Amino acid sequence: MKKKFLFAIRIIIFFTIGLLLFWLVYKDQPLDEIVAALKEADYFWIGVSLFLSLLSHISRAMRWNLLIEPLGYRPRLFNSFFAVMTMYISNMAIPRSGEIARCSVLKRYEKVPVSQSFGTVVTERIFDMIMLGFLLLVVLFTQMKTVLVFVHNNPEVKNNVQAIFSMQNLIVFVVMLTFFIILLFLLRSKLAENKIFKKIKELFMSFASGLLTVWKMKKKWQFIFHSIFIWVMYFLMIYVVFQSFEFTKHLGIMTGLTVFVMSSLGMVAPSPGGIGTWHFMAIETLILYGVQKYPDANAFAFAAHGAMTLFILILGLISIVLLPIVNRGKSS
Repeated sequence: MKKKFLFAIRIIIFFTIGLLLFWLVYKDQPLDEIVAALKEADYFWIGVSLFLSLLSHISRAMRWNLLIEPLGYRPRLFNSFFAVMTMYISNMAIPRSGEIARCSVLKRYEKVPVSQSFGTVVTERIFDMIMLGFLLLVVLFTQMKTVLVFVHNNPEVKNNVQAIFSMQNLIVFVVMLTFFIILLFLLRSKLAENKIFKKIKELFMSFASGLLTVWKMKKKWQFIFHSIFIWVMYFLMIYVVFQSFEFTKHLGIMTGLTVFVMSSLGMVAPSPGGIGTWHFMAIETLILYGVQKYPDANAFAFAAHGAMTLFILILGLISIVLLPIVNRGKSS
């Protein structure tokens, strides 16, 4: 009962943060102006965006299977896809909770140990960060003036970046690294014969095996293809929505890439589904390219993020419902 209460409290807190940020972004925008702008949108392109979103989710499930196969498991694609969608909907409730949620789904329906599958998830995230980092560098090299103006106009963003590299976070990193080194030493010492340390070692080795699967896999090129394909789809999901509005149709591919990268950075904040933070980053970036904030940039962010969020919510709920049905008699 206590766990359920604390879980509910966390959900309430994170959604409150998201709604507060959303309110701060839209508090000065009359609702009727956004509604009027949305009525003029071409929803065909928003539909195309959602189809590209679906392709990215399927590709992510296929890439995850490639990482899991070297561990000796061959999850069915539909279960991996349902697990991925469970991850997204879980993250909408509590940020970063989805990784454990999707590993738990595979544990229940495909008997893949969570400690191993979580290692593959960490590997996935490392490659995702590499892809986002690469795209960020492209934007910095090609749109440096725009990025500098953005930072100048939004000093709180600069402060957040500086906080990431603060002395406090550096100390935390050093402490974690020291703990990791000590743990390795203990696992190799005579203490490793202790039952508790044996269990720790098993979990550590299981996690490490999942983390290192990318070097063991035979289908490395398929993994690389999916890693690139996923992020190309992510970018196109935003770029095609430009075609939905007259005020963004003229914007070029580099503008689309800049809006995509900046809004993706907004997803890092502890807000469910990037509510508020994604909107803020997308709106402020569009303004720099001549799009009026009221109501145009606001309407674009509302439509793009709203459609994406609603689509994930629907697919996530369908996945949760279908999981026990398609796996009848196979759960542990």
